[in-house]
Amino acid sequence: MTITRQDTDATRALHGLEDGNASVRLRAALTVGTAPDPRFVDKLVERCAVEPEFFVRDMLTWALTRHPVYVTLPALLREVRSQRAQARSQALHTLSKIGDRQAWPAITRTLLSDADDEVARSAWRTAVVLVPEGEEPALATVLATQLGRGERETQLSLSRALVALGEVIVPALRAATTGPDPRVRTHAIATERLLRDPDAGFEFAVDEAKRIVALGGSDQEGH
Repeated sequence: MTITRQDTDATRALHGLEDGNASVRLRAALTVGTAPDPRFVDKLVERCAVEPEFFVRDMLTWALTRHPVYVTLPALLREVRSQRAQARSQALHTLSKIGDRQAWPAITRTLLSDADDEVARSAWRTAVVLVPEGEEPALATVLATQLGRGERETQLSLSRALVALGEVIVPALRAATTGPDPRVRTHAIATERLLRDPDAGFEFAVDEAKRIVALGGSDQEGH
């Protein structure tokens, strides 16, 4: 069997993905993405699960998007069921970049409510990209169960995902404003404010929502 220069370069790049130097790993991911080969996919997916540097993970995702969907999709769908949180999160992120709706059935309620905030945030973003036409209201209902969750960054991610779905989110938000948890009510009101006025900014919307909740209101009057 003849070993070509291309094979040698591929082997070197795959080894480079595990180098101790992040810059070497970045160049290796760039090389793999520049010359896509189905043999690279499993290694790229495997590396996404453990790569500590964000900018390298981003390049790994780019490299995966350069490969045929019929090769990458099965590997990524297996990965979203991984026990490792980073593996799930990065696989979801990559699916959002690929944008193939064949992946939609894998975006389960379990992922959308994953105990790990990074996984959940990735699932929310991916769901909004992949949701089939007509299923947006059902997705909004599931996403609304996560209102009030986590710190400001997590709440902002959820609000952005909901707002991206458009007006279909209003019934789910209105229902959330009648619940007993003030954090949920505040988040729901702030999200609807963002839907109505995207330029208002999340901090301003939250402050306004807190004021409304403190006064015992639900912000439904006049809408």
